[in-house]
Amino acid sequence: MKLYYTPGACSQAPHIALQELGLPFEAVKVDLMKHTLPDGSDFRAVNPKGYVPLLQLDDGTLISEASVILQYIADRKPGTIAPVFGTPERWKLMEWLAFISTEVHKGFSPLWNPQTPADVRERTVQALGNRFTLIAGTLARQPYLTGNDFSIADAYLFVVLNWSGLHKVDLSPWPALTAFQARVAARVRDCIMIRPQPAVWFEIGPTFPQASFTNAT
Repeated sequence: MKLYYTPGACSQAPHIALQELGLPFEAVKVDLMKHTLPDGSDFRAVNPKGYVPLLQLDDGTLISEASVILQYIADRKPGTIAPVFGTPERWKLMEWLAFISTEVHKGFSPLWNPQTPADVRERTVQALGNRFTLIAGTLARQPYLTGNDFSIADAYLFVVLNWSGLHKVDLSPWPALTAFQARVAARVRDCIMIRPQPAVWFEIGPTFPQASFTNAT
């Protein structure tokens, strides 16, 4: 397998999953600013979507989208880092993957744009805060999203929550989240993609003041 990745991007989550299962793979670094591969070729010739992660199977099949790739990897060893497909536990895991993808991952999107107005940033951070409150309610009762066992949903959440530091989004109002981040960081500390590299793969733009959290949708 080949995993096309960019350091600190959501492609880190499949990398963590591959490590957890001890599966062999080749990591291919993508320059997202230039959309190029290490040999200088156009990444979009491989993935027309132009973003990571992308998983290439040994037979040449290409799989994109983090939540799908994570499930494909997990199902190489069923029941290890994801419940077996077709069970109620798996549907709950898939619910978490969908929530992280649509409400948290995409919720950060305006913060990557240096041209985002300060008031839009404020509302974005407030909306993220509401999502954080919901997640923290679960993590205050149990160590991981689906219970006592680490899963691909935890890998995904860990990676996305790491972006809060880049954008000066304070997680301290949610001790369950900061404890979760520390717990998972200790588990995956050998991951070579653990540290985001914004200067390499995003133009961060000016620094904005931290926003306070109030009710937002």
